[in-house]
This record gives sequence, structure tokens and C-alpha cells, in this order.
Amino acid sequence: MNDEIGEQFVERTKYKYLTTSFENQGLPAPPLEKLWPGPQTELDLPDPGAAEVKPLDVSAAVNQRCSTRSYSSEPISLAELSYLLWCTQGVKEITAQPVTRRTVPSAGSRHPFETYVVANRVDGLEPGIYTYLGGKNQLRPHIVGPGLAEKVAHAAYRQRFVGSSAVTFIWSAIPYRCVWRYGQRAYRYMFLDAGHVCAHLYLAAQAIGCGCCAVGAFNDDELNGLLGLDGQNEFTIYMGVIGKL
Repeated sequence: MNDEIGEQFVERTKYKYLTTSFENQGLPAPPLEKLWPGPQTELDLPDPGAAEVKPLDVSAAVNQRCSTRSYSSEPISLAELSYLLWCTQGVKEITAQPVTRRTVPSAGSRHPFETYVVANRVDGLEPGIYTYLGGKNQLRPHIVGPGLAEKVAHAAYRQRFVGSSAVTFIWSAIPYRCVWRYGQRAYRYMFLDAGHVCAHLYLAAQAIGCGCCAVGAFNDDELNGLLGLDGQNEFTIYMGVIGKL
């Protein structure tokens, strides 16, 4: 039976099996971003426009796109990190509904992702793992200290280039944000939306002279445990590795 789990997923997430959504039952919408307990020490990021971005023709960017797994020891700047975060999950508007209009598409503007930034070589930023607060363009320290890039690389089945990155993006999904509207169909949409986000990372990386590589091979339970996620209400869904060339 387990050999057919992928086929079951495709079948059971068809529209014909959907029941009345939580939205149509009148239940309140979940928060637009994760609510963090306790006092917060938030770090203001530079305006994304402060990054030195070279003009990049769309056709050239698409033709030149490739996955890069070897990086120099040069750090990226805080402004460049801000630019990458803006391009992948930046909030352009919070509407009255409310929903967030972001720089990437998402089914029904549900935007189920949280961004965890593994800072290894970022000027002006202590090594560690940070969370991105898109509504304020801020970082919140999550786990700060040395050696975390190596732990993330271990969770990514010891892929060495993950540990040598300047910064690694880890995207988690909070499924209820999307399930609230789409029921079990939401699980399809979340994986599609993750692809949109990482595609933006590839293109934005080229504009600041960085290489990028998407990573889908990781030990889910190990990576969730490292970030303190329960694996059900929030779970890691995708990774993107960045470094100067």
C-alpha cells in the first residue's frame, strides 16, 4: 500500500473529494505570518533597493540559469540578503481582507511559507538561523551561533555545498493557511507555490553575482527538529543555497 502513496495523494486531492472549506464554514482566517511567542529582537534590513543589482535581460537570465554548487569565500552584504528575501517573499501590500500581495504568486494569495535564513557569510550578521518577517522587512534571530550551516548540511544528507554557502534559505509551510480555503487540495498548491519562490531566488541570485542551487533532498524530521518545527502544523518544504561565484 505504501508503494502507492504518491498515486493516492494525486487521487485524493482531486476536487471531487473536497468537503466544505473552513472558510465557507465561517471560521476565521489564520494569521498572515507566524506569531512568535515572547519578546522579540528584530533586526531591520536595508531597503532591498540598496543592493547593487546589475541590469539583467529576462531572456538572458533564463538562458544562463543553472544550478551552482561551488562558491567563493566572499560574503554577501546585508543589502543583498534583503534583496533576495524581497524577491522571494517580499510583501508589497496587505489588503483589507486581509491578504498579503507578495513578489511571488500563491494560490488565493494564501502564501503558506515562512523563510528561515541560515546565515554563514553575511556582512554585519552574526552566523546563525534567522526568520524573515516579510511584513516589516526584518529578521528575527531564531538560533544564533557557529556551526549551524554544518548541521543543516548534515540534515541535507551531507551535501557539502550546503555547508559552504554564504546563506541558505529554508522554506517551511504552515498548511492551515492554505487548507483554510482549499481543504486537502491545498497540499498540491503548497508544493507548486514553493517552486515559484525558488525560481525567483535563482533569477535574483544572478542579478547580484551569486550562484544558486535548489535542494529537495533532506531528512525532513532532522531538519524540522533543528528548526523546532513539529512536522505537521509547520514543516520544511524546500531549500535554496546561495553563494558568491
